[in-house]
Amino acid sequence: MNFEIKDKDLAGRIGKLRTKSGVIETPAFFPVVNPFKQKTEVPVSKVKEIGFNQIITNAYIIKQKLSKDAATDVHKITGFDGVVMTDSGAYQLLMYGKERVTIDPVEIVEFQIKISSDIAVIADIPTRDDASYEEAVWSVNETLRRAKEVLPFIKDSYTVWVLPIQGGVFIDLVRKSALEALKIPYYSMYAIGSPVTVLEKYEFWKVVDMVYTAKTVLPPDKPVHLFGGGHPIMIPLFVALGVDSFDSASYILYAREDRYMTEHGTYRLEDLDYLPCECEVCSRYTPRDLLGMSKAERTTLIAIHNLHVINKEIKRVKVAIREGRLWELLEERARTHPSVREALNHIIKYVEWIEKLDPRIKGDIHGMFLYDTSSYYRPELYRHRKNLLSRFRSINQKVVALVPCTPMEKPFRCSSTYSKAFNYIVEKADIKVDDVYFIAYLPFFDLVPIDIDQTYPYSQFEAPMTVSDDLLEMMLRKINSLLCNLPSFVEKVLIFTCNDVPWGRRELLEENIKSGVHQQLKFIEICGNQ
Repeated sequence: MNFEIKDKDLAGRIGKLRTKSGVIETPAFFPVVNPFKQKTEVPVSKVKEIGFNQIITNAYIIKQKLSKDAATDVHKITGFDGVVMTDSGAYQLLMYGKERVTIDPVEIVEFQIKISSDIAVIADIPTRDDASYEEAVWSVNETLRRAKEVLPFIKDSYTVWVLPIQGGVFIDLVRKSALEALKIPYYSMYAIGSPVTVLEKYEFWKVVDMVYTAKTVLPPDKPVHLFGGGHPIMIPLFVALGVDSFDSASYILYAREDRYMTEHGTYRLEDLDYLPCECEVCSRYTPRDLLGMSKAERTTLIAIHNLHVINKEIKRVKVAIREGRLWELLEERARTHPSVREALNHIIKYVEWIEKLDPRIKGDIHGMFLYDTSSYYRPELYRHRKNLLSRFRSINQKVVALVPCTPMEKPFRCSSTYSKAFNYIVEKADIKVDDVYFIAYLPFFDLVPIDIDQTYPYSQFEAPMTVSDDLLEMMLRKINSLLCNLPSFVEKVLIFTCNDVPWGRRELLEENIKSGVHQQLKFIEICGNQ
C-alpha cells in the first residue's frame, strides 16, 4: 500500500491510496454492499456509475452464505471491478452481541485473504457507547490481542490491513488503543471503531473527541477510516480532523424508510412538495410520483438519490480543501443542525493542533469569508494572533498609534481612517512619522500592524460591519494585552477613534482600554469633532 497526500487544509487532506486493484482518491466514501441483496435494490454497476470506485462488503456474511470450500474472488462475488474493502463482521457483533455472533479472528483473516480483499479489517471487538468502563477496557485489549494474533497471516499479504482503534466514548482508552496500535507492525491503515450508534444519535461531538484523540497519536502518513460515517452532514466535520474515508449503508437504509438525504439534513418523502436536487432521480420525478410507485421501486430511486448527495458532498469537501475554505464549509454546515454546531464547538477546542497541520502557504489562495465568533478560531487567524506578541516585541518606535479599520477599505493603509490618523500626526502632533508604529484594530483579527497589511490574509477577506459583543470584547482584550506588553521605551500610545465605525466608537474605547505600565495614553477622534 502507498498513501500519497496531494493537498491539505486544516487537518484534512486529499490523498491517493494505492491498492492492488486500483487507486482511491481520498476523502472517499465506501457504500456498503450486500452481494446477496444488492441486485434487487441498487446494482453495483449503478453505484459505480454514480461515481464510487470503491465499495465495502461484509466478509462474515459472505462466509456464512458460501459453502466451506467455495472460496472465490470478492470482486466476482460482488460483481464490482473497483476496489473492494471487507469488514470482518464487527458490525453484526456490535448489533447482536458476542452471544449470538461468533467470529474466529484467524479464520476471518484467512478468508479475506482467500477472497482477495483489497482492504480488509481484522475481527475487532467494537466498544458500544453504552458499555461500562470495564467492558471498554476488555474490547480495547481483546482487539489488540487479536491484531497481534493474526500477524503471521497478514505480514506477507498484498491486502491493505486495517486496525480499528477502540475505546468508544472513553477517551483515555482511545488514546491507549492508538498508542498500543503503533507498536504492532504490518497495518497500513487505521479506523475509528465503534462510532455507529453514537453517530445515529447525532452525538457528533463525542466522535469529534474520539477522532481527535486517535489522530494526535496515529502517524500522519497512514490513512484513517471512520466506520458508519454515512450522512453528508457529518463528512466535512471529520475530514477537517483528518479522516480519509467513510463507509455506511445509510443510503439504502434511509431509502427503505422513505428518508431523503440532503447535505443539510434528512426529510421524510411524504413531507416534501418538491425535491431540492437535480440528480437523475430528482430531475425526473416529484415526491408524488415516487409515493405512487411500488415500495421496491421507490426504495431504489431514493437510494440512488442518496448516493448522489453523498458523492456530491465528498466532491464539495475536496473543492473546499483545494481552495482553503474547509473551515467555511464547517461553519456553513454548523448552521444546519444544532448537533453539527456542537461538534464545531469541540473542533474549536482543538484549533491549536489543527493550526499545526494546516498549511501556511497554498498555491491557489482564496480570500476568507468571516461570519461570526466561530470564524475567530479559524487557523489562519489563530496563527496571526499567536505571532502578534513576538512582532510587537520588535517595535523600535517611541509612539504606537492604533487606528480603527474596516473590511470595506483594504489594504488598511489606503483606508480613510488611516489617512486621517496619518494626517493628524503630520499636521497636529509634535511627533515625527518615523517615530510612530501604526497598528490597525478591528474584530476577527484584533490587531494588524500596518507594515504587513498587504500580505495574506489581511487584504484578502470579507467580513460584516455588524459584529457580536463577544468579538468586540476579544478585540478590546487584545488591545489591553498589547498595552501591557509594549517595550518600556514606548512613550506614548495614540488611540484614534471613529464614531462612524462600530468598534471605533470613542465611548467604547475609553470605557474599556486601560493605560499600559510605561506609556501615556491619548484618545483622538478623527471622524467627528476633534
